[in-house]
Amino acid sequence: MATSIGFYLSAVIAAGIIFIGCRFLLAPSSAATADGVPAGAEPHSRAYLSAKGIRDIASGLFAAMLIAFGSAHALGWFMLIASIIPLSDAVIVLHQGGSRTVAFGGTAVAILIISGLLLID
Repeated sequence: MATSIGFYLSAVIAAGIIFIGCRFLLAPSSAATADGVPAGAEPHSRAYLSAKGIRDIASGLFAAMLIAFGSAHALGWFMLIASIIPLSDAVIVLHQGGSRTVAFGGTAVAILIISGLLLID
C-alpha cells in the first residue's frame, strides 16, 4: 500500500516538475517570480532560467522513467537524492531575500516522505 501511494505521489511530483520546467522555458520571468526570486529579462538571466527549466524537465522525466519501470527502490533513492534540489532552492530563495512562503512550500518535505514510502519495503 505504501509503495502504491509512493508511486502515485511520485507521478504527481514528476508531472508538476515537468510543468514548472516548461514554464521556465516558455515564461521565464513569471516562473522566476513564482519560484521566489524575480529575474530580469536580460539574455544572460534568460539563459540561467532556461537551464533551470531543462533541469526540471529532465528530473521529472527521470522520475517518470523509474515509475514506468516499476522500480520502487530505485525511485525511492532517486526521490531522496532529488530532495537536494528543492532544499537548495529554498536556501537560495531565502539567501536572495525571497519569500519565506515560497521557500518553505513543502516540496522537499513531500519528496522526503515519498522516498520513505518507497524505501520502506
